[in-house]
Amino acid sequence: MTAPALPTPAPAPRPGVVYFVGRVILRPLFWLMYRPRILGRANVPDRGPVLLASNHLASLDTVIIPTSAARPVQFLIKSSYFTGSGILGRLKRWFFTSIGGVPVYRATGRDARAALDAGSSILRAGSVFAVFPEGTRSRDGKLHEGHGGAAWMARETGAAVVPVGLIGTGTVKPLSHLLPGRPRLQVRFGEPLDLSDLDGVPDGKARREITERMMVAIARLSGQERSGSVNATSRD
Repeated sequence: MTAPALPTPAPAPRPGVVYFVGRVILRPLFWLMYRPRILGRANVPDRGPVLLASNHLASLDTVIIPTSAARPVQFLIKSSYFTGSGILGRLKRWFFTSIGGVPVYRATGRDARAALDAGSSILRAGSVFAVFPEGTRSRDGKLHEGHGGAAWMARETGAAVVPVGLIGTGTVKPLSHLLPGRPRLQVRFGEPLDLSDLDGVPDGKARREITERMMVAIARLSGQERSGSVNATSRD
């Protein structure tokens, strides 16, 4: 008897023309509106899979990181943007699919694992994938504890892990940099984490250590105080 064929993995979602056209438009527009200071861009490897692990302060974060990085960046995006009905729902679904977004469900089990698998497929394709290890944005300005999904993807794919520190995205307003003494927002790309010493370490212990190293590096880049607890206050 012939063994049943294994299902073919779904291809990794990739950014379409909308992403690249949008980035060409948004880069100069964001420079005029926010004049971001971008530091350490060269720390992102020119090729190969890269996992960007960033703090999360505002909805702006999901746009400011791709417009600041030299390479295309894909994100996990709330599943509600892919499931709406009517013309607006279809438009949102088309847009977020076109930019290579990966829907993430606020749940555990199969849906959460599917999002991690989709992120891993992007990394295995040699692309750049960005995550917020805190899970949701911080409303109190503190850096909350990281969840293990980012570390799982790093462990599964061997991607370079680059920490990112965002400063000011939670309070900045368009053109606020024109006001005297008003600080500019900053995007800080750190050096890739050295995880070579974790080869051979049991998976559970390695993931916890990778998560902690991510959060330590993000705190150093962002200057945030660590809360010591998971973020349970944000709804997006």
